[in-house]
Amino acid sequence: MLRRYQVDIVKFFDDLGATHRFAEIMYTILAYIVLFIVAFGVYKLTVILLRLVIKPFTAKSNTYFDDLLVKNRFFIRIAFLAPSLLIYYTLKSSLVLHESVNGLVEGVVVVFFFIIASLIFESLLSTINDYYNRFHIAKDHPIAGIIQVLKIIVYIVSLLGILGFILDRDISSLLLGLGTLSAVLMLIFRDPILGFVGGLQLIFNKMIAIGDWITMPKYGADGTVLEINLTTVKVQNFDKTIITLPTYSLISDSFQNWRGMSDSGGRRIKRAINIDMGSIRFCDDEMLDKFSHINAISGYIDRKENEIEKYNAENNIDPSAVVNGRRQTNIGVFREYLKAYLRRREDINNDMTFLVRQLDPTDKGIPIQIYVFTNTVEWAKYEDIQSDIFDHILAVVPEFGLKIFQFPSGEDIQGMLSTDTTIIN
Repeated sequence: MLRRYQVDIVKFFDDLGATHRFAEIMYTILAYIVLFIVAFGVYKLTVILLRLVIKPFTAKSNTYFDDLLVKNRFFIRIAFLAPSLLIYYTLKSSLVLHESVNGLVEGVVVVFFFIIASLIFESLLSTINDYYNRFHIAKDHPIAGIIQVLKIIVYIVSLLGILGFILDRDISSLLLGLGTLSAVLMLIFRDPILGFVGGLQLIFNKMIAIGDWITMPKYGADGTVLEINLTTVKVQNFDKTIITLPTYSLISDSFQNWRGMSDSGGRRIKRAINIDMGSIRFCDDEMLDKFSHINAISGYIDRKENEIEKYNAENNIDPSAVVNGRRQTNIGVFREYLKAYLRRREDINNDMTFLVRQLDPTDKGIPIQIYVFTNTVEWAKYEDIQSDIFDHILAVVPEFGLKIFQFPSGEDIQGMLSTDTTIIN
């Protein structure tokens, strides 16, 4: 039948006065146009049929895997196979088209088939990765890097298939030829190879996971890990900027992972206030009486005084000189008050490291450091707790006869100059 149509069309152009060669060319052009129109119609029909079948199935299905296949365009790419096969086998039949053109069009169809096949596998791999990411294990063991390696392998195999078809050579011979170029390939794919190795080490050694807070000053990274890919790790800084780190750099360079803090359930407060050393002195009876009325340390004052009196009596200490024997100091009582105050707070974790200590004296005074952990790791709540603690400490320091050290402000200097002027006058 097709042959008869071919003869009729050629005869039609002959009757119009065209040469036989021109008539055959016109027939070939029309035949290709019709073939491509039919192939496009077959593609559209395949898409419609797949939607009619797949959409009700995914709606009724309990699994989320089929929904991810739709999201990653797996079925749309499958639909491209129908027109490709139609054109390919029509050309093979040699029923309608010009033989000299068939080879070129057939080659284009084969190349297109390799591309579609690689895209179908790419969609399937993306679906597997998305489905895996729905499980909790994906946070500690992401497979994005492995999936990317598999995609690269699929693309390479597809490219080799295309080259083998165009050059009319077997893929194995192409692979042998590539072996001689291994040094060049290693140079070209250096970053993916290092990234893949680094990614595996990060995953299997549990050095980093999605959602971890990491700090890497060299690259300006200070935020949450969003993705771990073949060559890069994506981090969202706390200022909402996105930064990408080379995956291998997390193996070759040092970085800080705050996961331990998050897992422990407590966040560290490590801050000091500087006490003016000129305000430190021994406690007299008036000060001790005042301190004994502070609920948090009243018991401590009594116990400590009894202990000191007993020690001084047993060692025949002469109390007329303040340097003899043992005496309480206002800074020592202040430290004990801070301990009692912090232990009474419900937002401080008493089961973790708990220190109120003196640091080495400096030209800015003597630092009293608070080294404790909160009961929360939430940033906003942590900052509120820390601020509340030091608001209270700064306000209560004068009650112990102590002064906070700070550099003189312009108002302080102006006041001193005014005093000097008054004295001179």
